[in-house]
Amino acid sequence: MQEAIQYLSEKDPIFNHIIEKYGLPTIPIRPQGFETLVLLILEQQVSIDSAKATFLKLKAKAEFQPESLLYISDKEYRNLGVSRQKTSYIKALSHSILNNHINIESLASKSSQQVREELIKIKGIGNWTIDVYLMFSLQAPDVIPLGDIAVINTIKELLDIHDKLEMETYVSNWSPHRSVATFLLWHYYLKKRNRKIVY
Repeated sequence: MQEAIQYLSEKDPIFNHIIEKYGLPTIPIRPQGFETLVLLILEQQVSIDSAKATFLKLKAKAEFQPESLLYISDKEYRNLGVSRQKTSYIKALSHSILNNHINIESLASKSSQQVREELIKIKGIGNWTIDVYLMFSLQAPDVIPLGDIAVINTIKELLDIHDKLEMETYVSNWSPHRSVATFLLWHYYLKKRNRKIVY
């Protein structure tokens, strides 16, 4: 991480500002595989804490395998706090694995673009989910999720950039270390709001 921090600090003063104010971020790591992808589906557009609570209820309910999660009824999912939409996403992922449409274990040996092309085919897995999986589970070094509200709001606040295309152009300057740049932006966002997140 040190090399990335040095590179980013030389590229853009906002990173020095973040580090001086709040110190260095923790780089989150999650295991590769089905469980993490299900957790990321649950985290879409809700707080991490709320998603984690639902995830733990689901984990207590059934063996955490595609076979088991595919055959839980929609009503049982609702009772556990999983929306109808996210239930369909979890089942679509389970179905893709069981029918060999995707081999999650093989993703680690593929490029970020190849991973994206495979995962995007699964209903309910969009760019945000793929970005976070690449960063947290596959340790891809050059990803920035510009669909993430905390990232967008921090860029707006620190750089006064509000146009999406302009953001994309600007953050390309942080390559090849955009993942660490993202962790710094999240770090700023959470610290400023005095929120502690356990990834």
